[in-house]
Amino acid sequence: MTDEDGYFGERVAEIYDETAAETFDPSVVEPAVAYLAELAAGGRALELGSGTGRIALPLAARGVEVHGIELSRAMTARLHAKPGGEGIPITIGDFSTARADGTFRLAYLLRNTIMNLTTQAAQVACFRNVAEHLEPGGLFVIEVLVPGLQRLPPGETFQVFDVSDSHWGIDEYDVASQGLISHHLRIVRGQLDRQSIPFRYVWPAELDLMAQLAGLELRERWAGWKREPFTSETREHVSVWAKVEGRKS
Repeated sequence: MTDEDGYFGERVAEIYDETAAETFDPSVVEPAVAYLAELAAGGRALELGSGTGRIALPLAARGVEVHGIELSRAMTARLHAKPGGEGIPITIGDFSTARADGTFRLAYLLRNTIMNLTTQAAQVACFRNVAEHLEPGGLFVIEVLVPGLQRLPPGETFQVFDVSDSHWGIDEYDVASQGLISHHLRIVRGQLDRQSIPFRYVWPAELDLMAQLAGLELRERWAGWKREPFTSETREHVSVWAKVEGRKS
């Protein structure tokens, strides 16, 4: 994974907090932070894809020592410019391979960011990298959508997932390769902004196998941060794997 194409470069970083404003709402952030703080249990936390600090900053404000791995220098610059941000160490690099110093009680990867790794090999490498960072019994949390193929009509490749006065969101599926391009059309500061980001969608059972290969085992899976039950109709999940004590990844 590289950022040479600017998916998370300066242009995106400049308006990111504005275009993703709904994800910064306290009603979204606070349940996630409370859940993660509980799992950290006083230990160190590692955020993969720390971005502009949506989760890292409030989690650190709760007394958790947070470190990050982030590909984008532009996003990291904005995190460090915010109050409290200068105290959060960030390793610049691909979170499937980059190493942060020390070991951690908790690692987490939120908001579909596992899908930014667009090959299965990279996703498997991410789990192994996380396992190497975790202390025995440490936890890895992923928040990610459940692929919406049940709602994709036969022969169709496009699925509209959001329509509002300021945003149109359309997912374009390539089922043969588990590929997904997420197209976003937004009105930002009075102008039309278009962004198309490639992903590799991944199933819950596939994530569990990646975890097993890395020496992790599923501890719990929910439909959301408030521990809503995960069912066949659930459209996203929060999953937690634990590093098996005594096993090497």
